Amino acid sequence: MPDLVESLYEQDLGHLAIIASLWDIPLNAPDAHRALSILAAAMLDPGLIEETLSSLEPAARQALAALQRSGGRMPWAQFVRQHGALREMGAARRDRQRPYLNSASPVEALWYRGLVGRAFFDASGGLREFAYIPSDLLALLPEPPEAGPSGLGRPATAAERAHLTLASDRVLDHAATLLAALRLGLPAPEVFSGPAAAAPLTSAALTNLLAGAGLLDEKSLPLAEPTRTFLETKRGAALAALANAWLESSAFNDLRLTPGLSAEGEWQNDALATRRAVLRLLSGAPGGTWRQLPAFIAGVRQHQPDFQRPAGDYDSWYLRDTASGEFLRGFAHWDAVEGALLRFIITGPLHWLGLCDLAAPAPETPALAFRFSAWAEALLAGQAPEGLPEEQAPLKASSDGRLFAPPLLPRAVRYQIARFCEWEKERPEFYQYRLTPTSLERARQQGLSVAQLLGLLRRHAAALPPSLVRALERWDQQGSAAHLERALVLRLASPDILQALRVSRAARFLGEPLGPAAVVVKPGAGEKVLAILAEMGYLGELKEK
Repeated sequence: MPDLVESLYEQDLGHLAIIASLWDIPLNAPDAHRALSILAAAMLDPGLIEETLSSLEPAARQALAALQRSGGRMPWAQFVRQHGALREMGAARRDRQRPYLNSASPVEALWYRGLVGRAFFDASGGLREFAYIPSDLLALLPEPPEAGPSGLGRPATAAERAHLTLASDRVLDHAATLLAALRLGLPAPEVFSGPAAAAPLTSAALTNLLAGAGLLDEKSLPLAEPTRTFLETKRGAALAALANAWLESSAFNDLRLTPGLSAEGEWQNDALATRRAVLRLLSGAPGGTWRQLPAFIAGVRQHQPDFQRPAGDYDSWYLRDTASGEFLRGFAHWDAVEGALLRFIITGPLHWLGLCDLAAPAPETPALAFRFSAWAEALLAGQAPEGLPEEQAPLKASSDGRLFAPPLLPRAVRYQIARFCEWEKERPEFYQYRLTPTSLERARQQGLSVAQLLGLLRRHAAALPPSLVRALERWDQQGSAAHLERALVLRLASPDILQALRVSRAARFLGEPLGPAAVVVKPGAGEKVLAILAEMGYLGELKEK
């Protein structure tokens, strides 16, 4: 960083005289160049530094201490947001209004004492304007007081964390469901089931995670060998693989997946850098300590608001509130963007992937508190956490063709079973599938056989109903033994009317006979048949049940 001479080099003689008067330094010099050398030398006297600091208002002292704690420099936009603006004015206006005698902000008080400079430095994303303390002056300042816990908010109260939602590995089961749906080309659940305290796990978010883990191709279809390996991997290692995919992914864009926000335009944000910044902010929350979530977000807003903005730029990203349609540009919308992102990361990916426990004041309410989970240390280090259950639960098969897969059925088995079935529903205690002629034919077209299905069922079902085995074998040999369909039935007063209708121009609209005075009418032809009957002298009506 620049030293005092470099910091004040471009200031006019009047500005240097103001600094000298506020430091009580005699200054009698013919020009700014000579005045600068005298002033800079005097300002580096430790005793004079102590006197000047003691004359500062508490707010100005706190602003200087915040700058010291950030290494002597801070983005200018952040510094003035936190500690007040510096009124821009030329020398004539300055000398006329004398702002240094009645500072409008702590920043202005520091500026007119030469304690703070303003310059552009190289930073991630290019040149960026910073507030800084001149390097030689910084070395002589006393250590600032330790920052309080405000950056992390405060601990959660017992009432705020009355109902716990501990981290789980359920994301692995949802991944098996989604992989099977993608493999079969079937629609996946738009939102997977989960606790009210957590952010909803959407199919889009999980697809991004699976892609980041290297399980999907460019068309979002499962890659056979990586998928097989993932599904056969023990749950702890599989969870670590998904967590690491999120931790290291530049493609998983948390901001663009945040509920309530819609991104428009070609602008880009650095999702990976943002995620790492959030994890650094969270490192201030001791493991095992429940933190109040809104207070944590408020603390970030106060102390590190630009964690995802490379240059403190709040105007170039086009984000829209999906509820109101309003564009969210400018720092005034920080809570709706940055605040929403922080909540999403903590209650979404960090919870889905087993890194964070959540808590709420009441059941079925959003999270109000969070803490790192017992698995977090291992997962953040890329290691499999201990204590995850083994996948040894049996499949339940019923005689009506329904299959019930508990969460601890081996995921690879459920993935294979799903390829033979129609998806029906999910409950916490099981995933429900159904064997149908359509699903079996689809499996056959993919090269799967009933013999393979029966082998899976015999190995993994707790009991296999003989009637289900016979039905599968019969279908394999003969196809469907029965089918249901919706049909429009025409019932007539006598067989003679039906016979007359069969030789009329309505004959092409008639299907299979259902008796001497009843016949199936082809779809969409009901009104036409009634019209022809009327022409023949018979009135009829279409009855809706």
